[in-house]
Amino acid sequence: MSSELPPFHPRRHAIEKPDAVAFRISTGREAVTFAELEARANQAAHVFRQRGLKRGDHIVILMENRREFLEVCFAADRSGLYYTTASTHLTDDEIQYIIRDCGASLAIISDAMLDRIATLSTTALLACPVLVVGRCDGAFESFGSQAALAPVEPIADESQGLDMLYSSGTTGRPKGVKWLLPAAPVGSPSMLTDLLTGLFGYDGQTRYLCPAPLYHAAPLRHTMVTIKAGGTAVVMPKFDAEDALALIEQERITHSQWVPTMFVRLLKLPDATRGRYAMTSMKMAVHAAAPCPIDVKHKIIDWWGPIVHEYYAGTENNGFTAINTEEWLRHVGSVGQAKLGIIHICDETGAELPAGLEGEVFFENGHQFEYHNDPTKTLSSRNAQGWTSLGDIGRLDDDGYLYLTDRKSFVIISGGVNIYPQEVEHLLLEHEAVLDAAVIGVPNEEFGEEVKAVVQLVEGRQPNEALSAELIAFCRTRLSSIKCPRTVDFCVEFPRSPTGKLLKRRIRDQFYTKAS
Repeated sequence: MSSELPPFHPRRHAIEKPDAVAFRISTGREAVTFAELEARANQAAHVFRQRGLKRGDHIVILMENRREFLEVCFAADRSGLYYTTASTHLTDDEIQYIIRDCGASLAIISDAMLDRIATLSTTALLACPVLVVGRCDGAFESFGSQAALAPVEPIADESQGLDMLYSSGTTGRPKGVKWLLPAAPVGSPSMLTDLLTGLFGYDGQTRYLCPAPLYHAAPLRHTMVTIKAGGTAVVMPKFDAEDALALIEQERITHSQWVPTMFVRLLKLPDATRGRYAMTSMKMAVHAAAPCPIDVKHKIIDWWGPIVHEYYAGTENNGFTAINTEEWLRHVGSVGQAKLGIIHICDETGAELPAGLEGEVFFENGHQFEYHNDPTKTLSSRNAQGWTSLGDIGRLDDDGYLYLTDRKSFVIISGGVNIYPQEVEHLLLEHEAVLDAAVIGVPNEEFGEEVKAVVQLVEGRQPNEALSAELIAFCRTRLSSIKCPRTVDFCVEFPRSPTGKLLKRRIRDQFYTKAS
């Protein structure tokens, strides 16, 4: 009986409304009902058990937005597994690192990635078995074939799993954000389900548009919570501004989630195109992931009305702020008041600062997390009181609204994607011509920021356009293109403190101003 199941178990909806649509990929004809999701998630869970995976083990998922992506996630979610969703834009080296770092027992990869995994296999980079979703040429085992032979009934030892997504700081390689697996039954209320359903109203009537890659934290979590709550998710394989507007009208979308880059592209559509589609079904447009230019947000509000909601959080979910349209118009530029945790602004000594003064943003009583395989980084995210921080700089006003004034250790946010400078800097230092390097974000009209490298050359090398192009090409051999510099500038000497510490803020201020 569905009444015996926890409120957020998808099986409840499979029993109560089996033919209702749980989700569909917007370009596909096939809609996945709750009954179909239940059967397929159970079959995949049996595959995990047949391969020896047990509670607390890890899998890596490398797929574009497609039907099987969510089915595999829901299977892991009821099998007590940690599931890591990897970006399809990562290089072979980056994929290798994540698979090894999380200790994956299995990688599930789509046929669109066949060329990638062939390279990984022949160069002995993979550290775990691979199952392929979709077309399989015999070189690898087929996930679909194994799942098709598995029972559609639940596994005997269901337990709640969790995502473990990678979010780097400035210590080079990214790190997995890990929460403790809950002891409660699958589908029990959690911090995440309570927070998102409470703030954004996801329920059985929700029709949610996901225009972003599911391998990112917010699209994955909001989509899964919508389905767990009994709503319907419509997932775009790739964002297109006009297609998104058409889907809002055609699918009677009630909730949607965006990053500021998408707002910019929507606003750049011709007026006639924007006016062609009805937006009357949409009750809530949520945005996050990057600072939204104030002018852009005003224009979106003017177009869509008072349905625009913003939040601030990290993959760590150690704290959470939110703000609706009416509040934002009274506190322009704010990311809201705390909805999870208590905000404290502290100076470099750890002393708490009063309203109006800038300092590091800490959350008290937020959700506890650790960085997988990195106790030092985990410890560095806490202060003496046990409050946690992502390293962001901000201030509170007298009403407790948070304003972010800088990003964690100069992380670059381009199109809603975090880019971590030190990883790029370390790679540049491997080039024979580079003595020192600083990587910063500079303004980009469409993406918010783009990557710029500032380089000090070794003695005897001269700066020129050919060397700039060579350094950019060098980065692209090892890193995904979005992380690589679009431009390279040269300097004679970097500014440093008396102790030799690079004064990166001065570099950023200099070139950020030039690019504005």
